[in-house]
Amino acid sequence: MNDTIVALSTPQGTGAIGVIRLSGPQAICITNRVFKGKNLDQQPANTLHFGSIVRGTVVLDEVVVALFRAPHSYTKEDVAEISCHGSPYILQQVIELLIKQGARPAKPGEFTLRAFLHGRMDLSQAEAVADLIASDSAASHRIAMQQMRGGFSNRIKDLRTKLVHFASMIELELDFGEEDVEFADRKDLENLVNELQEIIGRLIRSFQLGNVIKMGVSTVIAGRPNSGKSTLLNRLLQEERAIVSDIPGTTRDTIEEAITIGGILFRIIDTAGIRDATDTIEKLGVERTYQKISQSAIVVYLFDASELDEEQLQHDLQRLETGDIPVLVVGNKLDAVPRQKLAAFLEVQPNIHFLSAKNGEGIDQLEKALVETIVGQGLGAEDTIVSNARHLDSLQSTQQALAAVLTGIATRNTSDFLALDIRRALHHLGEITGEITTDDLLDNIFSKFCIGK
Repeated sequence: MNDTIVALSTPQGTGAIGVIRLSGPQAICITNRVFKGKNLDQQPANTLHFGSIVRGTVVLDEVVVALFRAPHSYTKEDVAEISCHGSPYILQQVIELLIKQGARPAKPGEFTLRAFLHGRMDLSQAEAVADLIASDSAASHRIAMQQMRGGFSNRIKDLRTKLVHFASMIELELDFGEEDVEFADRKDLENLVNELQEIIGRLIRSFQLGNVIKMGVSTVIAGRPNSGKSTLLNRLLQEERAIVSDIPGTTRDTIEEAITIGGILFRIIDTAGIRDATDTIEKLGVERTYQKISQSAIVVYLFDASELDEEQLQHDLQRLETGDIPVLVVGNKLDAVPRQKLAAFLEVQPNIHFLSAKNGEGIDQLEKALVETIVGQGLGAEDTIVSNARHLDSLQSTQQALAAVLTGIATRNTSDFLALDIRRALHHLGEITGEITTDDLLDNIFSKFCIGK
């Protein structure tokens, strides 16, 4: 923590500019040794300074240096950020020069680790920094921003604060064990634990939504051969990604592409047509289709509304084993189907979405249905969504500990056993925000960050 660290904070490769960041007690001093311009040691915080980086008499680059002084910086240490021209050679030469002047190369995530250790942010907020960098849709960006700004942390801290009060009362009872007194009202404790269980249950249930938004929604387009699956994929992507042919069984393998709809990243997968395969390769393609269906978050079952009848559609849907995976039933070739036949389909399957993948009619309604299937009506701007598997694990452990508290109250357990279960719940909640940490945990979390962040 007493070292001054340095790293490139912009992506590797050639670009207009590259930013080199230093943090630590000697950050500004080290930069000043190689900077030709104003004396940086005498300049105020939050200022920019134009000059040159020099190695002896050789000018390596003309740069702009930004100064941030502790504690008003990202790491709460002195920070200098050098904006150079984006040549990989220049950036490497400047970093090597700074290392020779006393800085050391930063480890992955070390800037954010220092921000956490100095109290700039808690652990869940620090993890959200990595999620924010990796966000590739409006929804994943919003979840990461809310977590980084403390939305999730505040919920967890509220839960801990409520539980700590009763924990202290239970602990106090242990000091008067021989007198058989109760400072913590058991009914109030039971009501509190039930309230916490309800809140934690909602957070746990939100993980399914948070995880698919973070990773992208795996969406399989399935159906019989020649139902228009590849045409639908091309229409959604607005490009000719998949080969389209009137010959049944053209698609033998899966084709996967990403598209953002309504601020959510969907990973659309075009699959081989489901039928009794006529050769070994097609059989493998059909098997892979069922495998992708079992791994998906949504299945779009596409059928040719001009060819199938209601009984055939019902038969197809009964054969489709998706378990709890939501299925959007979509009738294609709307432009070639009489209205009477559409009405007949709706009588046996009321929630069919009709469209024409060829001319685009009904595509907007399908996109809206995809978003609503994932988000539904329950994702408000202030809702707390769990998207981190580590947080989920800690919440589930907290839930188990609180269940033990309720069991202890019901069976009139002694104060020491209740205190043990409450402490366990507090421990797991503390793991989320970093109030309880280990070196192994921190190493595991921050090793996944990019160097320079």
